[in-house]
Amino acid sequence: MTESKGRARSRAGLGREAKPGEAPVEADPQPVHEVADGIPYSMRLAAAWSWRLLLVGGMLAVVVFLIIQLRLIIIPILVAVLIGALLVPFVGFMQRHRWPKWLAVTTAMLTTLAVVGGLLWLGITQIVRGSDELAAQSVIAWNDFRVWLLEGPFHITEQQLNDFVAQVVNSAQEDGSVLLTGALSLGSTLGHFIAGLLLALFATLFILIDGRGIWNWVVGVFPRRARAAIDGAGQSGWATLGNFVRVQILVATIDAVGIGLGAFFLGLPLAVPIAILVFLGSFVPFVGAVVTGALAIFVALVYNGPVIALVMLGIVLLVQQVEGHVLQPLIMGTAVKVHPLGVVLAVATGSLLAGIPGALFAVPVAAVLNVMILYIAGGSWKDQSGPPAIAARSPLWRTVPQRPGYARGE
Repeated sequence: MTESKGRARSRAGLGREAKPGEAPVEADPQPVHEVADGIPYSMRLAAAWSWRLLLVGGMLAVVVFLIIQLRLIIIPILVAVLIGALLVPFVGFMQRHRWPKWLAVTTAMLTTLAVVGGLLWLGITQIVRGSDELAAQSVIAWNDFRVWLLEGPFHITEQQLNDFVAQVVNSAQEDGSVLLTGALSLGSTLGHFIAGLLLALFATLFILIDGRGIWNWVVGVFPRRARAAIDGAGQSGWATLGNFVRVQILVATIDAVGIGLGAFFLGLPLAVPIAILVFLGSFVPFVGAVVTGALAIFVALVYNGPVIALVMLGIVLLVQQVEGHVLQPLIMGTAVKVHPLGVVLAVATGSLLAGIPGALFAVPVAAVLNVMILYIAGGSWKDQSGPPAIAARSPLWRTVPQRPGYARGE
């Protein structure tokens, strides 16, 4: 029994017992054969990257899922942040010229509401006034197109055209239940829109009144060692967001003026609504320009025929080429510091995940995240002496109850 134990200890590399009168014999070092030793280093490195990427991907998937589920709250907040990035410098400018803060905030809010409301009112009234004429011209254009199909080079017969029209009508009737369901849900959608509009207005108001206090509260949530990095990254992202909003307004104005003047000189009756729609649609990169440009071409085709429609198509393409090759690289690229390919991918991903709102917020979100990540990775925040002081100076925070002996941000 003793010999078997000695052999086992020897095989295990623990050495053997010395005989009487002999010096202790040291055990020969034996390599420990583990499973990990048989795996190449490249495979272990790939596995380490893989589980980390899976963890990051899972976290991003959860964040995207929560944003989609809370979109009725997230979208108005994002709209408020965009408007705040535009109006905060305006309020600061008025305060530096000795305007009271309440008067500066009130002026900024009323000016924004007046401009947006005026554009919508002007565009809607122009469209309503020309709707009857547009419908009549559409019927005339369809009749001309019908005659061309019957007498043109395609040799389409009357029966084939009638069958096609009947098929379209039948499809519309079969989808009547879907249209009815959409009509019944109109009240709910309208209620959500009004609630989102009010939420966006209130959020914008609080950003203008106490934006710095809100940001200090956000920074105070993080650990003390991370506050310098978060605060610096947030300020860089805020500056980039403000640049994006101002540059986007400039680009949208140039697009609207170019296409609107083209429609006016071609004699289109809805030149003003077209310009307004182009201005609003330009805030959705690529998608908005295509949709509003197609609308302008359709109006030109209905009212003035195919030749003027081709000229309008040339004007739309010219304006879009100027935007894509001059304005976007020189102005927008400098403002948001995102490569045009990154802009295309961000818009495609945002539209795939959240439709039009996703396409609208894809570029500013990508630009802000890009600047914040680069700031944190750069390490310039490490030169600061300490974390930023978190203090609630605004009277709004005095209404928040606190525990005795507890200071917010600690």
